[in-house]
Amino acid sequence: MAANISKKMPLLPLRGLLVYPSMVMHLDVGRDKSVRALERAMVEDHLILLCSQSEGNIEEPAQSDIYKVGTISKIRQMLKLPNGTIRILIEGVARAKITEFVKNEQFYEVMAEEMPEQMTENPEVDALMRSVLKQFEHYVSLSKKVTPETYAAVSDIDEPGRLADVITSHLTLKISEKQAILELIDVRERLEKLLDLLHNEREVLELERQIGQRVKKQMEKTQKEYYLREQMKAIQKELGEKEGRAGEVEQLRTQLAESGMPEEIAEKVEKELDRLEKMPAASAEGGIIRNYIDWLLALPWSKQTEDDLDLDRSEEILDADHFGLEKPKERVLEYLAVQQLVKKMKGPILCLVGPPGVGKTSLARSIAKSLNRKFVRISLGGVRDEAEIRGHRRTYVGAMPGRIMQGMKTAASSNPVFLLDEIDKMAMDFRGDPAAALLEVLDPEQNHTFSDHYIEVPFDLSHVMFVTTANAIHQIPRPLLDRMEVLHIPGYTELEKLEIGQRFLLPKQLEEHGLQPNQLQVTQTVLMQIIRDYTRESGVRNLEQQIAAVCRKAAKKIVQSQSQDEIIEIELTETLMKDWLGPAKFRYSLAEAEHQIGAVTGLAWTEVGGDTLVIEVTVMPGAGKLTLTGQLGDVMKESAQAAFSYLRSRSKELHIDPSFHEKNDIHIHIPAGAIPKDGPSAGITMATALVSALTNRYVNKEVAMTGEITLRGRVLPIGGLKEKSLAAHRAGIKKVLLPKDNERDLIDIPDSVRDELEFIVVSQMDEVLEHALLPEN
Repeated sequence: MAANISKKMPLLPLRGLLVYPSMVMHLDVGRDKSVRALERAMVEDHLILLCSQSEGNIEEPAQSDIYKVGTISKIRQMLKLPNGTIRILIEGVARAKITEFVKNEQFYEVMAEEMPEQMTENPEVDALMRSVLKQFEHYVSLSKKVTPETYAAVSDIDEPGRLADVITSHLTLKISEKQAILELIDVRERLEKLLDLLHNEREVLELERQIGQRVKKQMEKTQKEYYLREQMKAIQKELGEKEGRAGEVEQLRTQLAESGMPEEIAEKVEKELDRLEKMPAASAEGGIIRNYIDWLLALPWSKQTEDDLDLDRSEEILDADHFGLEKPKERVLEYLAVQQLVKKMKGPILCLVGPPGVGKTSLARSIAKSLNRKFVRISLGGVRDEAEIRGHRRTYVGAMPGRIMQGMKTAASSNPVFLLDEIDKMAMDFRGDPAAALLEVLDPEQNHTFSDHYIEVPFDLSHVMFVTTANAIHQIPRPLLDRMEVLHIPGYTELEKLEIGQRFLLPKQLEEHGLQPNQLQVTQTVLMQIIRDYTRESGVRNLEQQIAAVCRKAAKKIVQSQSQDEIIEIELTETLMKDWLGPAKFRYSLAEAEHQIGAVTGLAWTEVGGDTLVIEVTVMPGAGKLTLTGQLGDVMKESAQAAFSYLRSRSKELHIDPSFHEKNDIHIHIPAGAIPKDGPSAGITMATALVSALTNRYVNKEVAMTGEITLRGRVLPIGGLKEKSLAAHRAGIKKVLLPKDNERDLIDIPDSVRDELEFIVVSQMDEVLEHALLPEN
């Protein structure tokens, strides 16, 4: 940057800090404008102007709050910290003066002009340098903030301007004083100003040393007074006067007597109280002991809520809060019935497994409500530290109990319903495995003596009813899974979603948006269309969001009509719904319009429910190459290879040329290639498509299938039958082929689906072909 030529560059205002040319230092940047200024500098030439603020407490400085002279600096390194701030390594290049502020809303940008130093080499400057170094030597000897090594490094500098800058940067000065040095271009004037500042600082340090000696004498006097005060406290104790630490300990002993904690725990607290009483008032360890005693006294050692064992009332509460979910509700009622008979029973440990939005967390809250118990919820998503569960040992600074003990303190009851949310989202790293720490918590044989590292004494968790939630059961460690009773909560059918929408979601959203039931009327037909065209999920969370969007639109229209003295009632028609929600977001696969060769409808399970997939096979002249496309996973590729090998081994029985694999290339494709697909359940579907393509026989368009295939043509069981059946029903399929071993799962399929679908169980590939392929003529 040439002298006297203004250049546009980003500006970074500094708070309580000033940078001189040739300085290299780290800066932490957090303000949005400053971050954007850094990004612009990194994009261009890595140069940025650093100017100090006159007042460091101003968050958004105006032009008048920023000094006009600063330092052009080179950004050498840039690092983003976990807390969102950016740490940069900068090197001061040259002084510069702001000539104009450029209007920019995103960040500070200025026109700046470099200010070259005015060098005058004469004996006066040399004398000033020696005087400055001598004064700085005296300053170092008095100050504890500057090391002798710093003085040694400074004494080697032979450039007068740089010497003045470096020494000033090590002095404890106000920003305004440092700024005055920065603004001096003439080196001789700069050295004179620095000499004056060093002289003043030396006098201040001399005064500080004298004051320090006086304080030392005063401290000796204070220690004498402390000894006398301790004697006074002892006399007060003998006289029965409860003041200071003695009064505090007496108050804690009263709380201990009322706590009802077990005898061995009470003895532990009594020992800690004796230690606390003997501690000096100003002791740091006294605060740690007091905090520990407070935790022991705050825990609900013997406090319990009384269970409401009225089964009819509990069933009404569960049914009022949730539609469906029969198995979890039945399990809670069974627990209540056993409680009535046994009077004392270890709390069950339930694990609710299901896709997002089906009501796992809210069901746990309803369980607590039906039992008339306190409810505590902690989220385990992303927890990596074992200490989050078991707490830290008291030897660490800032130690505290783990989340289990914190939850028990919050509940203020030893028998709450304790929800451990997202238990499948825990992870492990160098800080330990939190899932392993939960093994003791979730074991009915061990949790009556749960030990927290901070509490150090066993706590009885056997009365707690633990409920955990998870989206995927395979992500829960096996030892932890064995300790829990798993209740699968499947996705809702469309009819169940319709019922939930009408009975729960719509009334709730109308109330939250200030609407009366007659002001917005939504018919079953329109609500079903919202479910089909605007949501694709197993739960009802997105459905509630779409209903909320409709309510917002209706509220806006009603408020606008009120300003015009009109009172309107809105009926949500299909046209109005599309106008408010926009075009349909999803389309479901439908059954093929006509019989085809080499195209078979398969059934797939996804995290948001079931869907249908058309598997296509094309045979072309070639050299026996098998191509698989559609973003298939390893397991699905292996299924395709198994189907291909089955065909080769059975080519004569299937009336296929035994050398077909030598003369033809075969391409297997599954559309919707952007969506990853995996699993073995498409095995019989791919085998059927291959047979159809190689024999030129048509596939029945009304048939869909699912099942794993072996090399000998056996059909093995699959998972997710309920979701897959719902997808077939939605797509207009008439007949579903499924493995014989899955026949027992038909009980989970809703009656409305079973009435309209024909389910055929198969155990061999020959049976599949018999139902799927049309006769040759």
